[in-house]
Parts: sequence; structure tokens; C-alpha cells
Amino acid sequence: AAAAYKLAKSEVFTTPKFWYTLSSKGKGTASRNLHDWSRSYKILDGKEDRLTLLNNWEATYFNFDEEKLKVLIADSKKLGVDMFLLDDGWFGNTYPRNNDDAALGDWDVNKKKLPNGIGTLVKTAKDNQVKFGIWIEPEMVSPASDLYKKHPDWVIKQPGRAEHYFRNQLVLDLANPKVQDFVYGVVDNLFTENPELAYIKWDCNAVIYNAYSNYLKDKQNNFYTDYVNGLYKVLERIRVKYPKVPMMLCSGGGGRVDYGALKYFTEFWPSDNTDPLERVYMQWEYSYFYPALTIAAHVTDWGKQPLKYRTDVAMMGRLGFDIVVKDLNEKDLAFTQQAIKNYNALSNTIWQGDQYRLQNPWGNDAASVMFVNKNGNEAVVFNYSVNSRYEAGTHLPIKLKGLQAGQNYKVEEINVYPDKKPVVETAVYSGDFLMQVGINPNVTASNSSVVLKITKA
Repeated sequence: AAAAYKLAKSEVFTTPKFWYTLSSKGKGTASRNLHDWSRSYKILDGKEDRLTLLNNWEATYFNFDEEKLKVLIADSKKLGVDMFLLDDGWFGNTYPRNNDDAALGDWDVNKKKLPNGIGTLVKTAKDNQVKFGIWIEPEMVSPASDLYKKHPDWVIKQPGRAEHYFRNQLVLDLANPKVQDFVYGVVDNLFTENPELAYIKWDCNAVIYNAYSNYLKDKQNNFYTDYVNGLYKVLERIRVKYPKVPMMLCSGGGGRVDYGALKYFTEFWPSDNTDPLERVYMQWEYSYFYPALTIAAHVTDWGKQPLKYRTDVAMMGRLGFDIVVKDLNEKDLAFTQQAIKNYNALSNTIWQGDQYRLQNPWGNDAASVMFVNKNGNEAVVFNYSVNSRYEAGTHLPIKLKGLQAGQNYKVEEINVYPDKKPVVETAVYSGDFLMQVGINPNVTASNSSVVLKITKA
């Protein structure tokens, strides 16, 4: 019943688009075709570069001020990433956003935390030669907010029923054109005040309970469809005025991963679970449908794996960091800085190349994923342990794919941790050998991730 739609006389209804691909050559070819199609026709700027970033969320949560952020912005430069991303907690004055139970809807800069506004942070970023991005959740409202008091009619909730909160918030009624104007205004005002803003993380952390639109009156069955269309209308307007600004489609748990919305976004957040071992499986599964440049993958403090493993896993997508840089020891910092340089050098191969899933994490001790540049000159193979049992690892060669049989290739291990020796020695092999016999990445409990760079010799 929630999909039944009432049409007024001569009103046109367009059904959602449905995409599919068919291949007689297996899932690998099918997903590479899908990646090519989406980069060319669907993902916003699918042929363009992406920004590496440092996000403050896991470093500070809501507890920050201008001075703390200025240090983190300088850390972004030190690390070698392209951008600093300010996450949740920068707004709200009547009801300050010091935790997640207030202020959504009141998108005014918190004067206590940031007395000089966002502008001074954008300038600090510029002085440090990095870009500045910001988090918003404009479809939502907190009951503790000026907006909620001013516009109770804008909130999705059934009359006569107790409000049901998810993450202490409610959803705004995007079926209502006035709400659409408001949500568009949140983004437009930010850019009007800070024209050099370089990135938006667009979050969505609540599902809809007690669905009822005050605006739709007797057409409640139209609600879900009109909500999504209302959201797309807002995004369409944003893209007319700001066609190139990168935006992350973020939703707790990866709840918004669809090509309908990705038309307006450059990347998506796959899950709030950033444990790198879990991410090996997640990124494997997402890769059937989505190319690597759309998958936001962040290095965080989740999981028991070493920093190298966490970084190597995140390099399979659009690389970002959610770490406290000052807490890194000398070797960790040196490793991370070098890994970012390696990532920048290989980014075109990862983002625009052909992806081959070589060894499945389900049912093997190690997963192996390969990207080959479209010109065939360069490839990178990511290998990860997914089993910590005694002597688990790669005991046999893994056969590579996508190379040219008659060409020779140099294989070298990169992202080697300082003071450690490579576990794969640099050597030259024929493409035929690498594809027919393969190479053992020597993944073990002590070499839990191994990254191999392959260059036409």
C-alpha cells in the first residue's frame, strides 16, 4: 500500500529507472562493464580525481574548539592528504550541538566553539595548502531546536501519536516544497558565506517512523515517493548552482547506496563499521556493483589490525583518515606519509582501472584484489589476511588477471613498513607466467597485508 500513488488529472508519473547488465563471461566482466558504465554515465564526475582527507570525527567527536581544529588542519598537511573534513558538532546556539540530542535544523555556527565562524577554518586550511570540507545532515531535525519550535508542521509524525526518535531526531517532510527550499538553503548559505568550501559530507542518520505528511493531507500513500522526489529536486538545484563540488552520500550503515542518488554525489559511505577486517568483505561485495572511486574507505582506530593493514584496506577505495595524527609514533607517521604518496601515484589505476577479484575472502585465508590501468602499463594487487589461525596465509601462488601475455612486468612490494624487509622480492616476469602460474604474496600472520605494484618492464 505504501507504493500506491494517487495521480491528479493529467499528472505524469515516472517510474524509477532500473539498470541491469548481462555477461556471458562471468561476474567479473559484468561488474567491470557496470563500473565503466557508471563512471561514464552515472556517478558525478566519474572520470575525475577524488580528494584524500582527514576527518575529525573519531579524533574529537563533538568535543572541539577552534584551536583543536587548527591543529588537526595542520595535521592534514603533515599527513599529506588533500583536505580536512569537519564533522558533526559545529552548529547550534540556542541548543548547542554538544551531543546528538540537539540542534539539527539550526545550521548557525556555534559561537562558543567557533567564535570566528567557518571562514577562519577555511582560511587556516588554505594557509596549510589543504582544502576544507564540512558535515551536514539537512533532512533532519532535533526536537531540541529552534526549527522544531518554529515549524512543527514540517516534521514527519502522525497526529495524536507519541514521537518516536531514532538517534534523538526526526525527519523533515521533503514532500513539502517549503522544506525543500529550507534544505537547499542550508547548502546554499554555507557556500555563499564560504565560497572556497571544497566538500560536503551529507549524512542521514534516521529512518522514518510514524510516517505522515502534514503537507500531503489526503494523499498519504504518495509520501515515500514524494519524499525521494523532493530530495532529488533539492539535489538537482544544488548541482545546477554547484555542479562540481564533491559530496559524500553518507548514511549510518550504508543505508543510501543507490545509483538514483549517486547521480548527485561523487562517493558514498559503505558502513559505520570501519573495522578493516570487516571492510575487506564489505568492499569485496560492494565492488560487484560500484567502482572503487565511489567507496569512501577510512583508516580509523577500529579493529585489532596494525596501521599498515588498516591503510592497505582503505587504499582499495577513496582513501581517508579518521585518526589522531599526533598519537602516531615516528614509524607509523612515516609509513602513513609514504602510503599516501604511493596511493596518489596509483590512484588513476585504482579509480579508473579494471578491477579483478582474484581470491575470495569467503572460504580462503587471504583475499586478493587487483586493479589494472586501462592502458595496461600498471597494476596493483592488494592482499589481506582474513584468518589469524596458526599458519594461515597464502601457501600457493595467486594467478593475476588483465595483463598482456607477451609483455614483461616488474613486480615490487610497496607500503613496506619502516625497518621491515619486503616479503616479495622485486623481479621481472612475463604476463603469461603471472596469469598462468601466478605469484605468492606471502601473506602470513606477521605480514597480514601485502601490496604489490606491477609495472610493464
